[in-house]
Amino acid sequence: MSAVYTAVATATGEGRNGRTRTDDGGIDLDLAVPQEMGGPGGGANPEQLFAAGYAACFHGALKLVARKRGATFTDSAVTAEVGIGPDDAGGFALEVTLRVELGGIEQAAAEELVEAAHQVCPYSNATRGNVPVALETVTA
Repeated sequence: MSAVYTAVATATGEGRNGRTRTDDGGIDLDLAVPQEMGGPGGGANPEQLFAAGYAACFHGALKLVARKRGATFTDSAVTAEVGIGPDDAGGFALEVTLRVELGGIEQAAAEELVEAAHQVCPYSNATRGNVPVALETVTA
């Protein structure tokens, strides 16, 4: 692979309680362990950042696939839910649910587009075989 773009971000502080910033300043956030995991909350966390990135990337892949296939729909939204919990090896693991909402399209056609986007999306390709990803397609 020859990268056409490379994102650069640096995390500082106490690990999950600290700060993260991209080299261009587009992201500059305080980080905090969520209260549900025993932390103080009040800041972003890696799971939120992953969810935001995955949702945006998948939405782009969906639009690309639809354009290439000549498929149309009215409204669209992708919501990524990223869960974290202990794994069997004493570490932690992730799970993802992608909820894709499409308007003005039949359910079967929407599901085909979502599955095709799942094959194209770089986040889906990176997680495949490593992180369980559930796809939910909702049409209106």
